[in-house]
Amino acid sequence: MVTPSGPRNQIIGLLFVGVLMAALDIAIVGPALPELQRAFAVAEHDLAWVLGIYVLFNLVGTPLMANLSNRFGRRAIYIADVGLFALGSALVAVAPSFGVVLLGRAIQGLGAGGIFPVATAVVGDTFPPERRGTALGLLGAVFGLAFLVGPIVGGLLLLAGWQWLFLVNIPIAALVIIGAWRVLPSHAAAATRPFDYAGMLLLAVVLVGLSYALTRIGELGERAGGIVTADIWLTLAVGVLACPALIAIERRAADPIVRLALFRNRQITLAAWLSFGAGIAEAIVVFIPALLVTTFHVSGSTASFMLLPMVLAMAVGSPASGRALDRVGSRAVIVAGTVLLTVALVIEGLLLTSIVGFYLFSVLFGLGLAILLGAALRYIMLNEAGPEERAPAQSLLTIFINAGQLIGAAALGGMIAMLGGGLAGYQFACIAAGSIMALLALLATRLKSRGVELATRRDTSAGGSAA
Repeated sequence: MVTPSGPRNQIIGLLFVGVLMAALDIAIVGPALPELQRAFAVAEHDLAWVLGIYVLFNLVGTPLMANLSNRFGRRAIYIADVGLFALGSALVAVAPSFGVVLLGRAIQGLGAGGIFPVATAVVGDTFPPERRGTALGLLGAVFGLAFLVGPIVGGLLLLAGWQWLFLVNIPIAALVIIGAWRVLPSHAAAATRPFDYAGMLLLAVVLVGLSYALTRIGELGERAGGIVTADIWLTLAVGVLACPALIAIERRAADPIVRLALFRNRQITLAAWLSFGAGIAEAIVVFIPALLVTTFHVSGSTASFMLLPMVLAMAVGSPASGRALDRVGSRAVIVAGTVLLTVALVIEGLLLTSIVGFYLFSVLFGLGLAILLGAALRYIMLNEAGPEERAPAQSLLTIFINAGQLIGAAALGGMIAMLGGGLAGYQFACIAAGSIMALLALLATRLKSRGVELATRRDTSAGGSAA
């Protein structure tokens, strides 16, 4: 049901603040890590779980909250997600032990897992098709903005104590909850089918097993000579072996957590694979600071500042690409994004030791990444999925992006380590990643033309799901 323009402005403003709150948490938690280590006297390798457990529960929370938003309405689940995020934040701030910190981070991750997919589904429910690209572009710009202001906000709050990095979320969450209760639509499913407990459990096993194993492999890949340990083999095997069982369960489920039927739609299948590639592109960012330290012999803090042009390009590129979606359609925008990523990585691979080449790479790469991770792929999902499939389709996209990040980090780390961790390793990784982006550009040309997309958009806005 399309909402009039006045309330739509209130809705997008509210969704923007909620998504920004969750995105800022990722950007500002870094400064808290040394303080947490001192406060709880934990080893550095244990400290990695502050981020790791958040990511794991975020992965599990995404499909769960998408399913629940269909059952109980977008408003109820968005409020619940923001409430969970605030509860987890409060728990971390008052934690008497490191175990309670991790519990709070898990609750934060669970809530954050639903905030962005549900917000995106709300855009599909309330915005007319010709305005969805612009709205999604604004939401996508949140992440670039968060990484711009996050370190500054984190540094200021840290002066008052690390607890304030988490306590600041509570008043923001309270305002979002009050606003959500007033302006968000609350349409729940007329008839509730049995919840897919078996599918949810198996999906959690797959996601946790694969993400743990691939994250550990990626860490080992960054260190030449790393040995894959028994725990990695075990969790990897469990995650892989659970996949066929998950597919079998989901094919029979009345209301599946993973909507396999979505893959009958070629446009959605293409978008899923493109999102996987976007995840690989995002994984590249993890290695850039180390590349700068190795190539230009700068400090780690200087390397972080050198990423500013990329972050600015992402902050500008997301809303700009969102407006372009409403004018020229998804195929042209996504092809442009994948070509930008390809050219950027080839430039970096060929001009590895050039500072001018690096900054040119940064701007082109930031723009391309903003297009793929911002509005474009989510725009396709909203156009192709029916009302009850909007939130599950968005969660599917998030899962594929995260899978690309994990596999990309493990593969790129392995390439760099295989060639000794020096310039040759980074150069090989850039060219390999550029080749993958070139394949994505070819894949993007198979998306629907603007004319066909407009026809599909009219069909789905009437309540159907296009094939």
